[in-house]
Amino acid sequence: MEHGGDIYTEGLLKGRKLLDFSSNINPLGVPDSFKRNIGEALENVEKYPDAKYRELKGNLRQYLYFAENYFGNCRNSKVVNLEDRDIVLGNGAAEIIDLVISCFKNICIVVPSFIEYKKDAVKWKCNINYSSLTEDMDYDYDDIKLKLQSADALILGNPNNPNGKTIDRERFHDIINWCDKNQRTIIIDEAFVEFTGKSGCSFLDEMKYHKCIFIVRALTKFFALPGIRMGYGLCKDEKLMDIIRSRQNPWNVNCFAETAARYVLKDRAYMDSSLQWIESERKFMLENLKEIPVIEKVYPTSSNFVLCKIQGMDCDEFYEMCLKKGVLIRKCSNFRGLDHRFIRLAIKDRDKNQRLMHILGKMQL
Repeated sequence: MEHGGDIYTEGLLKGRKLLDFSSNINPLGVPDSFKRNIGEALENVEKYPDAKYRELKGNLRQYLYFAENYFGNCRNSKVVNLEDRDIVLGNGAAEIIDLVISCFKNICIVVPSFIEYKKDAVKWKCNINYSSLTEDMDYDYDDIKLKLQSADALILGNPNNPNGKTIDRERFHDIINWCDKNQRTIIIDEAFVEFTGKSGCSFLDEMKYHKCIFIVRALTKFFALPGIRMGYGLCKDEKLMDIIRSRQNPWNVNCFAETAARYVLKDRAYMDSSLQWIESERKFMLENLKEIPVIEKVYPTSSNFVLCKIQGMDCDEFYEMCLKKGVLIRKCSNFRGLDHRFIRLAIKDRDKNQRLMHILGKMQL
């Protein structure tokens, strides 16, 4: 499998229920606010959605205004004023990423990163150059600026998948300013940004002054809704947004996604509980993984997953050993820049995390 979350091949299709540490979904599960109101979606199944998605975009604008303050993003009253034209909706973040990449001939991809970036760029016959993370899995800001000389756009994660690193705002500002002056676009994938808590690492507020920034978001990860496929892109570049919209099919977001957005984006209790969980469990995982003999290095993370370098075996052997114990992990050998020594582990609830530590602790080098 190219991605995590394959609970079917070795699990459900064989009558087994696996403990899935390969998929980075909020373990608190689907918000009750959506469950209680899912009947509204059923009532709308026989209707076409509003082709302009006016209510949905309004709910997104309200959430993003709230999020700038709640997640610590609001600095010096830099609240971005979003209009409907600044929002493009997608059947998951994957559609948004695919379509925005299709708008460019030359693209720079920071690696290792979400493998769909490269797949989309190859599909659209883009010329690709890569900027590699440093040995410590940090962004190489000087190299990014160098590689941008021959690119029309840059794409990177914030936080980045698979290592969970966030962008250093001060060091990145030179790149933003350069891109503004030189008509380059920066695609920032913030699919995991809510998991960073109140650190204020989103670049949403920077959109007020920089039309070169294109932000990708979704309800998939933080709100535990991968099945409804609800993603969106944010940008002040009207020409770019019009091109993306011209390449979309109508009614690409269904009524279940609309209903979910109507309620979960206002669910303050769910957000509060999620941030309490991730703060506690991220610390637990980072501290305990360092004590596992088979794990050589644990990389710092600001997200809901942890990148690890293993020793004494490769990731295929590690995967099979975990699978025998009913645990599914993410092998990272198909991430550009990583090899068979790397794995990624999702952060779950305390019970599941403790069970994982118990299983890993018994592995022999």
